[in-house]
Amino acid sequence: MNQLKKVLPILSILFAILLHKVIPDSKLHPLASKPYYTYFLIAVLIIYLVFYVTSFFRTKLEERLTEKAPLFAGAVLLINVINLVTVKFVLLPVLFFPSLDRIFGVFVDDRALLGRCIIASFKLLLTGFVIGAVLGFVTGLLLGFSKRFSYWVTPLTKVIGPIPATSWSPLVLSLFSTSYQAAIFMIALAVWFPITLMTSSGIQNVQNSYFEVSSTLGAGRLYKIFKVGVPAAMPQIFLGVFYATCGSFVTLVTAEMFGCESGIGWYLNWQKSMMLYANVYAGLILLAGICTLVITLVFRIKDKILIWQKGVIKW
Repeated sequence: MNQLKKVLPILSILFAILLHKVIPDSKLHPLASKPYYTYFLIAVLIIYLVFYVTSFFRTKLEERLTEKAPLFAGAVLLINVINLVTVKFVLLPVLFFPSLDRIFGVFVDDRALLGRCIIASFKLLLTGFVIGAVLGFVTGLLLGFSKRFSYWVTPLTKVIGPIPATSWSPLVLSLFSTSYQAAIFMIALAVWFPITLMTSSGIQNVQNSYFEVSSTLGAGRLYKIFKVGVPAAMPQIFLGVFYATCGSFVTLVTAEMFGCESGIGWYLNWQKSMMLYANVYAGLILLAGICTLVITLVFRIKDKILIWQKGVIKW
């Protein structure tokens, strides 16, 4: 049964290649320079075959592959359906739904430009995220440990925090001298609120007995904050980082549309204005891939730091 599951993606890819070759493309779709969709399926097949063969020698990989194989097969099937609906039977408008050959071809033809956009977006995202995360962590600590600070600042966070960061764009563009600075501010704001909220909530939910025991053992205020409160609140803090990461990507794309000269959001806006929807879909795929990698990295860091709570926290 396990071996059958592991073979499902291979069968799904071969079925997709067969349908793509047997059923002719509609003449309504412009021809791509090369069969990039076929190249993509073959590349995926080769990569999966490497993992498939390796799984016979690695138990953990075999378990992982057996678990994820139906999901991989379903993903290939979905791509196959998209190919049939768009380029084969033309059930959707050709202008807005280009062929997969053209979409995958964008990654080859525009690779240099896309590479520069990735670097620009990553630089902008990292700058705004670090600023927002540091300010959010400090604000959350003060809200959690200082009643006086919480008295004055909590109402402010309740008013400002729920407002989407992109809603401030008209005001922010007037306050900052460049659109790049405005974009950094909006990303930092989008990151600041969830980290502030979850950090303060995590600290306030720490059992008071932890602090009483540390006081009995002679711990000072800083020790209780950074050695007792913060570690105990770490699961909530990482939850805030997760929410902040998702929010930062949404804000990044919107912020880059307001006058930035590079970046994935700028690329999407430019290609949409040119009505080059194959490039738009390629940019969206690229953005989704980067977001997935970043979130996966956050989860890996969480697993390393919170290894003592493995199996307890489930997101």
